[in-house]
Amino acid sequence: MALIHVPRPDVKSAMDPDRPVNALLKAQVQHLHEAEKNLPLRHRTDIYVNAIKTEGEAAEYIRRVTEAIHEAHAAAAKKRRRPVIKRKRGIAIAAAADRSQAGKGPGASKEGKKSTAKRGRKT
Repeated sequence: MALIHVPRPDVKSAMDPDRPVNALLKAQVQHLHEAEKNLPLRHRTDIYVNAIKTEGEAAEYIRRVTEAIHEAHAAAAKKRRRPVIKRKRGIAIAAAADRSQAGKGPGASKEGKKSTAKRGRKT
């Protein structure tokens, strides 16, 4: 891939916080304002974008909205995350036999059935 050299901007004139906002910066602020409308209320900045008149104010608004978008994304990702179930090692037994009911149910032993059969027989 070819390397493209991009010259660095003149540091003194690159950004002036007191300079009036230009059309490109206004468009970026409006774009971020539309994105901010889709955020949950707790993540919105409540900054009136029509009052932004300088590059410094625009930079502050852009920074705060960008942070709010990242926070909202992190909160949504945390909410979507499944809880990790910690399993114990070994075999888990679902149910244990109740010894007090031995011989009274469908799983009764053969000895219990024989004794019942003997009682019913006449000799």
